[in-house]
Amino acid sequence: MTTKPTIPEVRERFERYYEENPTWGSLHIVLDDGNFEDDSVRFCVGYAEEIGDTEGHELAELLLRMSWTQRRKLSASI
Repeated sequence: MTTKPTIPEVRERFERYYEENPTWGSLHIVLDDGNFEDDSVRFCVGYAEEIGDTEGHELAELLLRMSWTQRRKLSASI
């Protein structure tokens, strides 16, 4: 998938991750703290990879393909 994912396409997957990681785990600095910039998402990609969080890594890669506004809306909707 190289196109920008939509929130409805990915919401359920993010919701499942949040159920298991109520402070957003590897995605905390983006989805909990509101740092929606690409550099923050790239940090999450690397951090998730470093700690072996496969799902967090894949979700961070999805976030990287989303716009700043999409990230903010996703964070607010879950």
